[in-house]
Parts: sequence; C-alpha cells; structure tokens
Amino acid sequence: MSEEIKSVESEEEIVGEDSSDVIEESAETVEVTLDQILEYAYDDFAIYQLAKALDRPRKEINLYKKRSLNYKNLFDKETNLMRGKNKDGKFMKPFNPFKWGDAFTEGNSWHYTWSVFHDVQGLIDLMGGKDNFTAKLDEVFSLPPVFDESYYGGVIHEIREMQIANMGQYAHGNQPIQHMIYLYNYASQPWKAQYWVRETMDRMYMPTPDGYCGDEDNGQTSAWYVFSAMGFYPVCPATDEYVIGTPLFKKLTLELQNGNEVIINAPNNDHNNKYVQQMSFNGQNYSKNYISHEALLEGAKIDFEMSNIPNKNRGTAKDDAPYSLSNE
Repeated sequence: MSEEIKSVESEEEIVGEDSSDVIEESAETVEVTLDQILEYAYDDFAIYQLAKALDRPRKEINLYKKRSLNYKNLFDKETNLMRGKNKDGKFMKPFNPFKWGDAFTEGNSWHYTWSVFHDVQGLIDLMGGKDNFTAKLDEVFSLPPVFDESYYGGVIHEIREMQIANMGQYAHGNQPIQHMIYLYNYASQPWKAQYWVRETMDRMYMPTPDGYCGDEDNGQTSAWYVFSAMGFYPVCPATDEYVIGTPLFKKLTLELQNGNEVIINAPNNDHNNKYVQQMSFNGQNYSKNYISHEALLEGAKIDFEMSNIPNKNRGTAKDDAPYSLSNE
C-alpha cells in the first residue's frame, strides 16, 4: 500500500509526453486514498447484500445502500474520471490523470475510475451515457503508456510493466484495472470485451522467462486468466453473476463439488475466432452478457459459436447487461 496522500506544490509533468490535462493550484494533505474510498463503497454494497439476505431492518439496509453510492462523490465531470479530494471536500489540484501514487495506490486515475464493480450503470450515467462510457474505455487502450512517477521519486515496477506491455493506459500487471475490459458488456458492446480479453491472454501470458505480465498478488492475476479462459469473469463477487468474455479452449469441463458438471463447448475456437457469434445455455439461445453462479451449480452445458467477425447485435439489449445497483 502507498503512503498517505502528500501535498502537491507544483505543476506535474508526464514523462515523455506533453501534460495538457493538468489542472493547476495547490492541495493540502489528506489521509485516505481515493481507491480506499471506492473500495469502501463496494464493501458497503457487500454489507447491503448481506443485510437483505439476513432480513435486517429496512433502515439498516438503506443505510448501506446509500453508502455504497459514495463513489459518486469522487467523480469529476470536468474530466469524466475519478479524482482525489482534500479534507475540505474540494478536488485536489493540480490534477494529472497520468500521475501514479498520491491519491491512488500504485496506479492512476485511468486505472481506478472503473472501480465501481457494483454499479457500472451508475458510472455510465455519470459519464453521460453508453457512448461516452465506451469511448472512455476505448481511450484507455488508445492513449500512449505515458506516466508521471514524481510521487515515488522513481519508476516503480508496476509503471514499467504497463509501459512494456504497450497497451495504452491498461496496466494488466497491476490488479486494479483487470476487470475493466469486461465493462463493455454493461454498455452494449460485448464484442470489444471479447477482443481485449483474448488480446490480453495472448500478449500478457506466455511460456517464456519474461512471459508473465506483473504481480501475482494473492492469486488474482492467474485467477483472471483461469476465469477468462473459461469464458467468464466475476466482476462483482457480491452478486452471483459472472460476466461473459470469450472462451480459450474448444472444450472445457468443470467438475463441481456437488457432483454436477459444467461443460463449455467452442468447437470452432482458434486464434482468429475470438468473437462470440452465438451462445446457448442448456440448449436454449442465450443473449445475456452474464451467467449466474446458481445456474452453474445446477450443472450446465454452454455452447459458443465462435467467429473472426464480431456479432454487433448479440448482447446489446438493456436486459442483456449484468447487474448494476442503479437498475434495481
């Protein structure tokens, strides 16, 4: 974990790139990092889910639901990014979205803006709708891998790994952004998730001495690969949904502890056929961009028809999107 946020006394520079997005002025010291506050909002959502399951008093349930929306207080409409605040409630200045550290633990605003696991629709609304949201997701990959390391006084290995990966501001070797690819499924563009999931598996995980993309950190980086290779990923573990990506294998069988099996078929899957053309669940056409844990526990047969051409009609309806608190 990083130290507490330090005061900023001068305009920051982005290494190797003109820093045109910096907003000037000084900022006083604050004691909690922005990513902690975002994590607390998710934690409160998890408590909200538990309170409902335990049939706690409505007042108690509503308290944690309200607290889980605190992420909105950190959203800066001027930049459409998450931005740190001072003790007086004002946004920190200067603001450099490429700056690592300071308001963020080993990352920057481009990494942590997406840490609204439980209410992606709420984040979409803050950004002004699906088009703005997906454009911002696209920008993560189209931006150069520039950075400002001044908070640390040197380049930490997480920064260097992002730079070497050369996938824009997408820092897969550093866990906070690993779920971000799957968020296209919430905004009616699941084919982009399919593309970037496969790109990440192919480029960031290789059987070579330098073939691993960064930190393991309690198993998350390898777990990302295992889930993604199966074709889905738990973006929000406090729900029972897995968000669909693209399977890696032609056939995979999960043997569950209860004795049931989940069979995942993608017979025409290969390096080029990374897009889900059609999908069926237990023999029925399936357009949703998520699968429930409960349904998998009952045993399931999932069939993917893969293609080298994206299907821009599948998974685009409002009801196809995974869970978001704002849609309750």
